[in-house]
Amino acid sequence: MSTPARIFVFDTTLRDGEQAPGFSMDVPAKLAVARALDTLGVDILEAGFPIASPADAEAVRQVAAEIKRPVIAALARTRRQDIEEAARSLEPAARSRIHTFLATSDLHLKAKLRMTREECLASAVDAVTLARQFTDDVEFSAEDATRSDREFLCRVIEAVIRAGCTTVNLPDTVGYATPDEHREFFVEIIERVPNSDKAIFSAHCHNDLGLAVANSLAAIQGGVRQVECSVNGIGERAGNASLEELVMALRVRQDRLPYDTGINSPALFAASQLLSEVTSEPVQANKAIVGRNSFAHEAGIHQDGMLKDVRTYEIMRPESVGQSVSSRLVLGRHSGRHAVQSRCEALGFTLSHEEVDQVYHAVISLGEHRKAIADNDLRRIVERVRTPATANGGAPTPQPEAVGYGHGV
Repeated sequence: MSTPARIFVFDTTLRDGEQAPGFSMDVPAKLAVARALDTLGVDILEAGFPIASPADAEAVRQVAAEIKRPVIAALARTRRQDIEEAARSLEPAARSRIHTFLATSDLHLKAKLRMTREECLASAVDAVTLARQFTDDVEFSAEDATRSDREFLCRVIEAVIRAGCTTVNLPDTVGYATPDEHREFFVEIIERVPNSDKAIFSAHCHNDLGLAVANSLAAIQGGVRQVECSVNGIGERAGNASLEELVMALRVRQDRLPYDTGINSPALFAASQLLSEVTSEPVQANKAIVGRNSFAHEAGIHQDGMLKDVRTYEIMRPESVGQSVSSRLVLGRHSGRHAVQSRCEALGFTLSHEEVDQVYHAVISLGEHRKAIADNDLRRIVERVRTPATANGGAPTPQPEAVGYGHGV
């Protein structure tokens, strides 16, 4: 069996992610997240956009000074002052990358930059040439690449590689692409650019249509060997490709995606939680991989399957991404008898068939008024069942019949 091809993970949580409204971080917060990204094993850590502000420049400098394993990248427009500021901020880095960018679509060139194609081409080459004076690791991003004229885009790519660019990033800046066309896009570009073998191609997909991860995977199948992503998928507008989703898709579906990353997947949940803490932005409950419900089951049919064989409703182990295994079966109004009995046994209670039935009905009844039944709630229910009221001559108080999806399991 052949060794899976290596995919480099370029994390932009501290740059594109931090630019999103509500996600700004101060320098100590950025350092804390950078440490988590180092533990996670990202290959390239984009620490910020130094020219944007003195605080951003200082954050890049401090990350570069402390975090030594990954390549530390800094963003810069194709302007001398941007590139020089990025180089100054990256001076303490053991390994540095200057990431310079310029839009190549006619829409951006005309409406935003007021620049001709030839001016764009010259500016891109000059920027890469200047950046190479400070580091031998230079990335060029053609902003809005997927909406650019293919022939012109190929000219720009060929020219920047010739100038010393080592990574070519072709972003789907507005999340416009679909997976099939994104794969074909990279196949065509790599085939048409004569010196494409001299650089690594990268995909940076935005999530405006909810396709960022799918497009990134398609790009990999099209020849890309670097993916740009962020923890929890944070970023401009609807965000970037989610790092945790990309990594686990590659890990779980090796049969269709024979690629590998250097990510330490059990550290995924901790990184997600830390980012949520420092930004005060919660992760949605049903977020894939790191959401609190991503390994939780309340429906009785699902709980029954889980108790018999976890593979019935889980395609990966929660501990493989750093999630706790203790909260897999959530008790609520959709739960089944087997799950209630299993949780009681886990708490140390051995119940008769009749007691299980009474506890089950009490759980369902309480679940009509609560989102979930905690262990302490269950303990109190068991205690009440075992010491029932004696108003009916010592007979337990009848429990209401429960009706709901999945209860019969």
